[in-house]
Amino acid sequence: MSQRSGQEDPERYLFVDRAVVYNPAAQADWTAKRLVWVPSERHGFEVASIREERGDEVVVELTENGKKAVVNKDDIQKMNPPKFTKVEDMAELTCLNEASVLHNLKDRYYSGLIYTYSGLFCVVINPYKNLPIYSENIIEMYRGKKRHEMPPHIYAISESAYRCMLQDREDQTILCTGESGAGKTENTKKVIQYLAHVASSHKGRKDHNIPKYLVPFKQGELERQLLQANPILESFGNAKTVKNDNSSRFGKFIRINFDVTGYIVGANIETYLLEKSRAIRQAKDERTFHIFYQLLAGAGEHLKSDLLLEGLNHYRFLSNGNIPIPGQQDKENFHETMEAMHIMSFAHEEILSMLKVVSSVLQFGNIVFKKERNTDQASMPDNTAAQKLCHLLGMNVMEFTRAILTPRIKVGRDYVQKAQTKEQADFAVEALAKATYERLFRWLVHRINKALDRTKRQGASFIGILDIAGFEIFQLNSFEQLCINYTNEKLQQLFNHTMFILEQEEYQREGIEWSFIDFGLDLQPCIDLIERPANPPGVLALLDEECWFPKATDKTFVDKLIQEQGTHTKFQKPRQLKDKADFCIIHYAGRVDYKADEWLMKNMDPLNDNVATLLHQSTDKFVAELWKDVDRIVGLDQVAGMNETAFGATYKTKKGMFRTVGQLYKESLTKLMATLRNTNPNFVRCIIPNHEKRAGKLEPHLVLDQLRCNGVLEGIRICRQGFPNRIVFQEFRQRYEILTPNAIPKGFMDGKQACERMIQALELDPNLFRIGQSKIFFRTGVLAHLEEERDLKITDIIIFFQAVCRGYLARKAFAKKQQQLSALKVLQRNCAAYLKLRHWQWWRLFTKVKPLLQVTRQEEELQAKDEELIKVKERQLKVENELVEMERKHQQLLEEKNILAEQLHAETELFAEAEEMRVRLLSRKQELEEILHDLESRVEEEEERNQTLQNEKKKMQSHIQDLEEQLDEEEAARQKLQLDKVTAEAKIKKMEEDILLLEDQNSKFLKEKKLLEDRIAEMTSQLMEEEEKAKNLGKVKNKQEMVMVDLEERLKKEEKTRQELEKAKRKLDAETTDLQDQIAELQTQIEELKIQLSKKEEDLQAMMAKSDEETVQKNNALKQVRELQAQLAELQEDLESEKLCRSKAEKLKRDLSEELEALKTELEDTLDTTAAQQELRTKREQEVAELKKAIDEETRNHDAQIQDMRQRHATALEELSEQLEQAKRFKANLEKNKQCLENDNKELASEVKSLQQAKAESEYKRKKLETQLQEFMSRATEVDRAKTELAERSNKLQTELDNVSVLLEEAEKKGVKLTKEVDNLNSKLQDSEELLQEETRQKLNLSGQIRQLEAEKNNLLEQQEEDEEARRSLEKQLQAVQTQLLDAKKKLDEDMGAMESLEEVKRRLQKDLELSSQRLEEKTIAMDKMEKTKNRLQQELDDQMVELDLQRQTVSNLEKKQKKFDQMLAEEKNISARYAEERDRAEAEARERETKALSMARALEEALEAKEELERFNKQLRAEMEDLMSSKDDVGKNVHELEKSKRTLEQQVEEMRTQLEELEDELQATEDAKLRLEVNMQAMKAQFDRDLQARDEQEEEKKRALVKQAREMEAELEDERKQRSLAVAAKKKLEMDLNELEGQIEAANKGRDEAIKQLRKLQAQMKDYQRELEEARTSRDEIFTQSKENEKKLKSLEAEILQLQEDHAAAERGRRHAEQERDELAEEISSSASGKSSLLEEKRRLEARIAQLEEELEEEQGNMELLSDRFKKSTMQLDTLNIELAAERNAAQKSENARQQMERQNKELKAKLAELEGAVKSKFKASITALEAKILQLEEQLEQETKERAAANKIVRRTEKKLKEVMMQVEDERRHADQYKEQMEKANSRMKQLKRQLEEAEEEATRANASRRKLQRELDDATEASEGLTREVNSLKNRLRRGGPVGSFSSSRSGRRNLNLDGASVDMSDDDADSRAGDFNETQTSNTE
Repeated sequence: MSQRSGQEDPERYLFVDRAVVYNPAAQADWTAKRLVWVPSERHGFEVASIREERGDEVVVELTENGKKAVVNKDDIQKMNPPKFTKVEDMAELTCLNEASVLHNLKDRYYSGLIYTYSGLFCVVINPYKNLPIYSENIIEMYRGKKRHEMPPHIYAISESAYRCMLQDREDQTILCTGESGAGKTENTKKVIQYLAHVASSHKGRKDHNIPKYLVPFKQGELERQLLQANPILESFGNAKTVKNDNSSRFGKFIRINFDVTGYIVGANIETYLLEKSRAIRQAKDERTFHIFYQLLAGAGEHLKSDLLLEGLNHYRFLSNGNIPIPGQQDKENFHETMEAMHIMSFAHEEILSMLKVVSSVLQFGNIVFKKERNTDQASMPDNTAAQKLCHLLGMNVMEFTRAILTPRIKVGRDYVQKAQTKEQADFAVEALAKATYERLFRWLVHRINKALDRTKRQGASFIGILDIAGFEIFQLNSFEQLCINYTNEKLQQLFNHTMFILEQEEYQREGIEWSFIDFGLDLQPCIDLIERPANPPGVLALLDEECWFPKATDKTFVDKLIQEQGTHTKFQKPRQLKDKADFCIIHYAGRVDYKADEWLMKNMDPLNDNVATLLHQSTDKFVAELWKDVDRIVGLDQVAGMNETAFGATYKTKKGMFRTVGQLYKESLTKLMATLRNTNPNFVRCIIPNHEKRAGKLEPHLVLDQLRCNGVLEGIRICRQGFPNRIVFQEFRQRYEILTPNAIPKGFMDGKQACERMIQALELDPNLFRIGQSKIFFRTGVLAHLEEERDLKITDIIIFFQAVCRGYLARKAFAKKQQQLSALKVLQRNCAAYLKLRHWQWWRLFTKVKPLLQVTRQEEELQAKDEELIKVKERQLKVENELVEMERKHQQLLEEKNILAEQLHAETELFAEAEEMRVRLLSRKQELEEILHDLESRVEEEEERNQTLQNEKKKMQSHIQDLEEQLDEEEAARQKLQLDKVTAEAKIKKMEEDILLLEDQNSKFLKEKKLLEDRIAEMTSQLMEEEEKAKNLGKVKNKQEMVMVDLEERLKKEEKTRQELEKAKRKLDAETTDLQDQIAELQTQIEELKIQLSKKEEDLQAMMAKSDEETVQKNNALKQVRELQAQLAELQEDLESEKLCRSKAEKLKRDLSEELEALKTELEDTLDTTAAQQELRTKREQEVAELKKAIDEETRNHDAQIQDMRQRHATALEELSEQLEQAKRFKANLEKNKQCLENDNKELASEVKSLQQAKAESEYKRKKLETQLQEFMSRATEVDRAKTELAERSNKLQTELDNVSVLLEEAEKKGVKLTKEVDNLNSKLQDSEELLQEETRQKLNLSGQIRQLEAEKNNLLEQQEEDEEARRSLEKQLQAVQTQLLDAKKKLDEDMGAMESLEEVKRRLQKDLELSSQRLEEKTIAMDKMEKTKNRLQQELDDQMVELDLQRQTVSNLEKKQKKFDQMLAEEKNISARYAEERDRAEAEARERETKALSMARALEEALEAKEELERFNKQLRAEMEDLMSSKDDVGKNVHELEKSKRTLEQQVEEMRTQLEELEDELQATEDAKLRLEVNMQAMKAQFDRDLQARDEQEEEKKRALVKQAREMEAELEDERKQRSLAVAAKKKLEMDLNELEGQIEAANKGRDEAIKQLRKLQAQMKDYQRELEEARTSRDEIFTQSKENEKKLKSLEAEILQLQEDHAAAERGRRHAEQERDELAEEISSSASGKSSLLEEKRRLEARIAQLEEELEEEQGNMELLSDRFKKSTMQLDTLNIELAAERNAAQKSENARQQMERQNKELKAKLAELEGAVKSKFKASITALEAKILQLEEQLEQETKERAAANKIVRRTEKKLKEVMMQVEDERRHADQYKEQMEKANSRMKQLKRQLEEAEEEATRANASRRKLQRELDDATEASEGLTREVNSLKNRLRRGGPVGSFSSSRSGRRNLNLDGASVDMSDDDADSRAGDFNETQTSNTE
């Protein structure tokens, strides 16, 4: 993209050949084939024509190869008409989609056009070759031109930014973003080059011997230094990468400052995110920063010895050695950088010390550490590199080696030397190298800024150029990429916001209804995810937080991030494996995976603080200066406590000064965004066409990804939301009038009305277009549809025209043949007759006699001739008489005309004078009104801000109330939980009682059993009795153990529930404390807002604010007291509940002890003293002791919790009291600050006044000089005109009569036009009624369509449900398959020999699994398609709903119009009077309210004074009471009396308090009423002002029209005067007039000075108000800059008039030039384009074929690798299955043996059990059945309760859903109501305007009639005068006939004529002087404006 030296035509790379674009063949092809875009893997998108539609799919034929393909309808994108090919601004495309954008960029790129506009963007594609479009000629071509006048270029962007800065006095920025290698740096160079050329202060020199891109300047000049700063930064900050040979590895923001005249006065550079890791290691085929290679290649021998330099291969940090850059020489570049440094006035010592630091960075890499044999300690065997390093940096070698190998680390209070490992030492050295290079780069940027800074001339405004890395998505993205993507998110948000603002301004300018959407808010969630500080914290905040925690690692950071932000919409867990990505963020450009390796280290950037202190103490001053901020680094004593795994441990700072990399970057980014928001941004997006650096090749997918990342497609998405296609009325009518032939009537019609009629005839949907003031706006795709219809119409017309022509020609040929036939017949007939008569004698005689018959008629002919002669003579006499009369009349008319001209001349002079006076008064009035409006608007803005602050205050109060309500709700929920706990405990008690009853029954049964056993024992032997007893005892033991286990489980459950309740309670306590903290913070914020409000109000408002603050503080204190009381009550309730819990626990304890005693008794009764019983007893006693301990621990914990609650309550009370005291102190400090700021404000006001006075004086002098110049120039021009006009006088005298008659005809035509307009308005009324009927029909049709769409939607939902059911069934089948697999494995275990059959089953199952997975994939694809169609239908439904709403609105509006039309006619006459009365009433009410408020304030002050007096009296009484108490006499009586007095005083105090509260309530009520009145007043004022403005505008339009007519008449009259005037008389009169004009000018200047003084006073007042507002927020410096900006705006307003005139002339010139160039270039491009396009297409096809084959090869190789991997895996699985089979067989054999033994034992035991159980079964059956029945009942009850609860939950959910739906409907109805109201108001205003226009038309008609009557009278007078003159002429003729003196008559006549001419000339000269004086005054007034 650099400048080219060849002779190639640069316009070929700038301008488009329009002849190729407007090709009718291409247009016809587009319309015939229905061309669309279809997605393609190779080309991104391909051209195809639609052949057939099959539901959701479309059959398409590709135009390139003729193949047919089936494509989904959603994937097809519309194609633009051929007229939009190679369009310069892609926002003009009617079909805005990805395919159209890509195609347009591709076509332009292949044509050599690398720059393209896309709305606000300028898209640049890197050409990878030199283009001749950056020369000085091109700069001059773009200089002074607007953006739309020239083709897209970076110079056009620079020029528009420069001109906007000069005109609007607004700072500008140019944002260049893109991937590495896209051309950002080159474009920034071109911007700087352009600005240096245009804005340099030395324009006279011309020298073309320039290096590369630099424009020549004198040595050491600022502009040259600015251009030379770039090579220095490139050498130190740029490097070679794979993508780019000169890639900027840092972001920069270059700020170029300009003065008021537009010259460069200084510059400043800020840098971001230097890639310092490149200094120590590089990727393959990449280089480190250029300076290293330049230094090693270009340094001389002396310099090499000084810097201890070696060869390129001797440095470890240059990992790839010497990699040359093609076309670049490092040696030459080194000399260029040295030259640039000298130009930048770098000292030789500074350059040498910089190069030393560069050499030292390389020496850091040569230090080698080795690991010792027995320990991990590092050692340095060879310290030559260290010696070189220390020599270069000015350090001691021993100290450096000690600091690296055994640094001193602080442990506690002592310092300890810690040995470092080899890895730690290497890490420390690399970190030091990176840090030194980064510090060197920062110093270099600071030094360049110092050189470019000019403090002598102060910069008025600046242009900033941002060159920063664009949004890129790699496979793995690290911390640096997150920072870059975060920056691009912010920049994209800025673009969206600015685009939204510009769209809003355009729509407001054109008066279009449009619901505005701030698209900048779409990106806010992602930005919050990254930068949010808390609640929940973002990524950067969590990273900073994790850096401070001990033993923190990257893994803990990721875990915490997922925990905090896991539910965020823009955050996702990674889909890939854990070793690839840790988390994902969804940016605007797509989903990005991030790997969090070493993020903590990168964020903290730790260094060896021992070496850092050595560097700080270096003998070299330059190195010591670089390392002066040693206190802010992270040292080794913090890193020492880290784990051995990832250095991630406690990172602390020295003296609290350290800040993380993320914090610093965030701060710099916020500063950058603040400056960008305060400027007008210009966006440049750079794009890489391919990664091969080949010219003329463009990879579509790569470009599409970059368009997404750069935000171009995002900008197009925003365009699609609005109306992106705009056409001027004239162009729309000219192009599309063919579609509506009969819509526009004949004659003149306004463009807007014509377009409205055309659109009505076209029957377009109202949602698809909007009609503005000068343009029509369309949605995307509408123009393409109109183009299709136009082409079809043109084809029909041409076919019809051809048919008519052919018919006409055929009829003409037929008629000719008929005439030929008839002529042939006549000839034949005559020939036959002649042949018959030829030989007949009589015929011969007849032919000879016939000529002789005419002799007898000669006399008759002579008589006829005589008669004719007589008649001719008579006619001649008549004509002569008529001629004489006509001459006489002509002379009379000439004289009358002269008289009329003189009269007209006098009247026009009077009219011109009156008009001039009126214009002056109007201009004066407008100026004063504008000043008044500005003041009123500013006052209203202040009042609105005041109101907004009050609203915020109310919102905060409501928020506090909501929080209190939430607290109450949470407390209620806690109480409910406690109640549930109590009920649960009651249920548990009941269950325990039931268990006790059951156990009693059990014991009874056991007793009966014992009796039976005793009887049996008597019958059987003693041995059997003992066995039976042992068995019975074992059974009883088991049962008791089961009972005990159940009891223990219940106890554990109760303990768990209790612990959970305690946890919940703790959480609630923590939440209450957090909420209290938030309430305190909100209260402080409220107090700050109140203090700010009190500063901005006047003295009265200040007093009111103070009273309000005191009342608010009192209320807050009362609220806090109430809250504390409520908290006390809650704590007391908690205490009571805890006491109840304690009592319950004690009851439980007693019950358990009773149960234990009962059990003991039962055991003593039933059991004998055996060893087993004793063991059981001891176990139970131990369990009881454990239970007692647990209960005791619970009681202790409970007491501790109560004490904690009390302590918390006390601390909360103390904190509240401290907050109150702090608020009082803060208030006092703020009052002091307010006084200081007021003093500063006064000083600044005085300074601004003095500056304004000086400025006014200079402007006055300048204008005087300009007026004198203009006077001299006007004199010279008038003398020249007088000479030329004398020659043209005779020709124009004849045209005067015609002009007067034309004026009469025009007046009559105006009358006719006015009548026509009245008829048009009536016809419009009828049209509106017809529209109403049509819209009702459309409404019915739309309702039917909506029903159909709803039915389709329901069908789709049903299909979706069916698909979901099918998916579930597939999942079930999968589960079934899995179960079958398990069964198969079991069969393998059982069957030994069925291995082969099982393997076959396994294969079948695998096939089934694959089939099912394929089906699943097919189903998922179908689901995706269904979702796409669903989304599309949803969008269509939304569109239909929007259309229906619009139709409803229009219908309702028209109905309301029809109903209220008659009422409005009657009411409009009284509206203005009502407004005036209401305004007066409102003002009176406001005054009354203000007086009431003042009286209330006075009453409040009196009450406060009375209160203070009472308090003083109370204090005195208390003092007396204490004295009395101290006295010993009559103690009892005094005490009694004092108590009485105290009670009375307390009653009085309470009464006063009540009165005070009532007064405060009344005051608040009055304030609210006052605010309402003020709001009403403002609304009424706004309405009144709007009405006044509308009327004034209409009057001004009429006046302008009259002024135009008057000016035209004046121009004609001036021409006539100039023809008659003489030069000498004109000179004399002009001198007299000039003297008079000078007097008038002086008077006018005096009046203007007075007006300026008034303006200054008003401006000073306004500035005072603004300063009062801004002093609370910003400092004194910002106020000073704002005053400067106001001055700049004033200057820009003065310069706008001149600029507009220049722009108009330039636009006409540019248009003519463009038309000529278009015609010339059309032929050249048409000849060259055809040959090149064919070659390029063949080349593309071949390249595409090669790429396709390579892709297929890669796919085959990948498939082979996958198959081999699968085969290996299957073999491994077979081996493992065999091993498992063998192991399971062994286990099965063992289990079978054990089973057989167990079965034998089981049989024996069963036999014994059967004998014993037979006897016992009969007894226990009844009890067991009863217990089972009870259990079943309880289970049924439980099930019923659960069902009821579920049903209740369902009902609650349904009710909630219904509630939400009802709320949504209510909100929609409200919105509709508001919309209907707004439309009603607009309709009313429209009706008012129409009525006003009617009235004005009537007035104009009456005026025209009056003027016509005047002219008629003047004509009558003229006729009378002409009759008198004719009489005089007749008398003179009679005298002549009698023989009177002729000569005297002629002389007198000529003398009269001369006198008339002289008089005319004299009059003309007077008129000329007056008219010129009027013109001069008009120019003066325009200049003052």
